Amino acid sequence: MSEPKATTPTQGDTYKGWLFKWTNYIKGYQRRWFVLSNGLLSYYRTQAEMGHTCRGTINLATANIAVEDSCNFVISNGGAQTYHLKASSEVERQRWITALELAKAKAVRMQAESDDSGDECPSSSPPPSGQGGGARCSEVQSTLRTLGSKVEDLSTCNDLIAKHGSALQRSLSELEGLRLGGETGDKIRQVTERATLFRITSNAMINACRDFLALAQAHSKRWQKALQAEREQRVRLEETLEQLAKQHNHLERAFRGATVLPAPTANSATDSKGSAPGKGDASDEDEENEFFDAMEDAPEFITVPADPKYHRRSGSNVSGISSEIGMDDQSLDDQSLVFNQESPQPQEMELVKKRRTRIPDKPNYSLNLWSIMKNCIGKELSKIPMPVNFNEPISMLQRLSEDLEYCELLDKAAKCQSSLEQLCYVAAFTVSSYSTTVHRTGKPFNPLLGETFELDRLRESGYRSLCEQVSHHPPAAAHHVISERGWTLRQEIALASKFRGKYLSIMPLGTIHCIFEKSNNHYSWKKVTTTVHNIIVGKLWIDQSGEIDVVNHKTGDRCHLKFAPYSYFSRDVARKVTGVVTDKEGKAHYILSGTWDEKMEFSRVMQSSKGGLGGIGENGTEGKQKTVYQTLRARELWKKTPLPESAETMYYFSSLALTLNEMEEGVAPTDSRLRPDQRLMEQGRWEEANAEKQRLEEKQRSVRREREREAARVASPAEDGTHQDNYKALWFERCEDPVTNEITHIYKGGYWEAKEQGNWDMCPDIF
Repeated sequence: MSEPKATTPTQGDTYKGWLFKWTNYIKGYQRRWFVLSNGLLSYYRTQAEMGHTCRGTINLATANIAVEDSCNFVISNGGAQTYHLKASSEVERQRWITALELAKAKAVRMQAESDDSGDECPSSSPPPSGQGGGARCSEVQSTLRTLGSKVEDLSTCNDLIAKHGSALQRSLSELEGLRLGGETGDKIRQVTERATLFRITSNAMINACRDFLALAQAHSKRWQKALQAEREQRVRLEETLEQLAKQHNHLERAFRGATVLPAPTANSATDSKGSAPGKGDASDEDEENEFFDAMEDAPEFITVPADPKYHRRSGSNVSGISSEIGMDDQSLDDQSLVFNQESPQPQEMELVKKRRTRIPDKPNYSLNLWSIMKNCIGKELSKIPMPVNFNEPISMLQRLSEDLEYCELLDKAAKCQSSLEQLCYVAAFTVSSYSTTVHRTGKPFNPLLGETFELDRLRESGYRSLCEQVSHHPPAAAHHVISERGWTLRQEIALASKFRGKYLSIMPLGTIHCIFEKSNNHYSWKKVTTTVHNIIVGKLWIDQSGEIDVVNHKTGDRCHLKFAPYSYFSRDVARKVTGVVTDKEGKAHYILSGTWDEKMEFSRVMQSSKGGLGGIGENGTEGKQKTVYQTLRARELWKKTPLPESAETMYYFSSLALTLNEMEEGVAPTDSRLRPDQRLMEQGRWEEANAEKQRLEEKQRSVRREREREAARVASPAEDGTHQDNYKALWFERCEDPVTNEITHIYKGGYWEAKEQGNWDMCPDIF
């Protein structure tokens, strides 16, 4: 094996050479070409592969380097990647260890600097407005020059230390080779002189470091003020740009002569504005341009306050329409009053179990997500080996059960007399299921095949929920909920996910069904796409985007919901959701509006007409006009419950999420609460959790291989020569959905009866 190419450690240089890497028990150690550059250790089969095929890369910033013996050493980054390496000699191994340690220290330092670089004030930015701007810029430039000279001093001292250190080492080597004689005294004096020079140079370097630190601390506050000034200036520029965009839009609309249906009175317009959902105060210009939108993704319709005649309880000149609408409007108030008066009896409250309100705080472990994800671009999320550092201590089955956070919306829907009003509450329930995701950037644990999760809230909320992982590749979970308050919910969700480098897209596949016992109304809908942004750099944030059609299969009623994707240049409120409830003829009855992380409101449609530009034409194609709806005052459908105190230290869990992993008596041995790696993570023992997670995944792979071998004995191979995994779920059966004709898993019964009997003999050993 040839000697690795060692270079003087300067910025941008690489360290290359041949090493032996352990592959498996059959091939043993294999010769590979390793390249150390910019804190990353990569390897190739040959030097020719460097231009096109990298076999693996490990980030040294998060890696551990351990020496096993004279020639062997190990590099690992927490369990996801581990390289067992062997050098040809102890000298070469030491060269690699030294280079790796230096590269790791440099990578850690550069990573820390990059974390802070986003908040630093660039020296090339324009100075703040005012007379003091030039003086502040000059002061910053002077400080930077001073700091630059100090850095040059440190570099000079470093060179001198290296020079005198080498000379001292040579003198010591010569001293060791001398015999005791007359020359001993001269050599000792020479060593003493060189040691003195080395000490003086070291002291000079230490003093220079001390001066540099003191100067940096003295100017820290000034830099912070300068940074704040730059941020304020940026905000002012953004506001100015927004105002210019509004003015341009207003002039453009005025030039084209666009018109919309005006509000009959100023008072009703004011009332409508006051009831409209929003975040922040609206300016006068916003009121004037309320129904204009210059964005590419323009709304499909426009809403304006209805004529005052629709707000009166009676009207003699409208053929009874006003009276009918007035009664309907009042019925909503009375119905809401009935809901608010409902409360559980004191005897029931005594039987309700007291649930926990806290879990152990999340440990502050630093780990670079990009170091894990950069080798996984284009892969499915379920196939990426992720340490628990990026997880949250609940499984995907428990996360799916969080859809029931606002189950009271379905309780209210079950009491509605009108199917259209009922559809409004069902639509609000679909939106509310996303409210818990706004701060939840952690990844739930992938459930093991056959894993289950029960959520028995019969006494508190009147429902029982059961989830089971029915497929592993692709991952799919079946969910069934039955409520004593007149509704049933079932779904099978499979996740299709792709990592695109800068963001991660999660596309839920499958249909959700909700059936109401009293009216026999059957609703179905699908979920929208979830996107996790800033995977490479910056703070992770989540967005929901797409469209949902909630369909009543009995009456033909439909609610079309639109989740607007976040746009930096949009004037709309962030995380906006809009919707229209129509009957089977396509006539609009309600308008829904709000945000998926805060609240939803609905308004009764009194009249619709065509007006404005850039909307949908009468034939459903692109036209010159949008539909303008005149609506009654908006009413609240749903509002998010505030998160518990100190939620930021508990993975931003909601009150329901905090109780999901709480131990329960009598649950199935396959329940997610009994999963050991998940429990260890919740307790803050992440290293043990990572080891346990690897054990469970390897056990699952072994069980699957055995199941495939068993299936191969009794069945012929598939067309591609492989044998199918004929796994059958325990509590759900695979069949055709009677409504959508999709092949799905539907609950076949037996779980709650088995729990009452305490008979879990049929459950597999998956933990």
